[in-house]
Amino acid sequence: MSSHILGKAEGDMGRKGKLLVGLDIGTTKTCAVVGEITESGIDIIGVGACPSEGIRKGVVVNIESTVESIKKAVSAAENMSGCSIRSVYAGIAGVHIKGQNSLGIVAVKGREIEEEDMESAIEAA
Repeated sequence: MSSHILGKAEGDMGRKGKLLVGLDIGTTKTCAVVGEITESGIDIIGVGACPSEGIRKGVVVNIESTVESIKKAVSAAENMSGCSIRSVYAGIAGVHIKGQNSLGIVAVKGREIEEEDMESAIEAA
């Protein structure tokens, strides 16, 4: 799971807009949503939710159980939307959550920047 650039999903199914994916990991439930960006806004095309396991008072106490909850919610959203989720915007709340800025650089010369270049820069960060 990553929370970079845009949450992404793949799957044509006649869709014209870009897809946006959100994931909310809470103490009681984990939810995933897939939206298609259209001229008039965002159309929700898939959702998934399941009880959160491995989280107590907003703190992950069992990473394996938490990962399983995430997988279940994402899988349900994929099934409903007909898309394959590649990355997400993740929402995680708590007083213990902190952000850290980081910089990643990848050399690209004489060609267009591709998805793999962006992923390499994120990994380098």
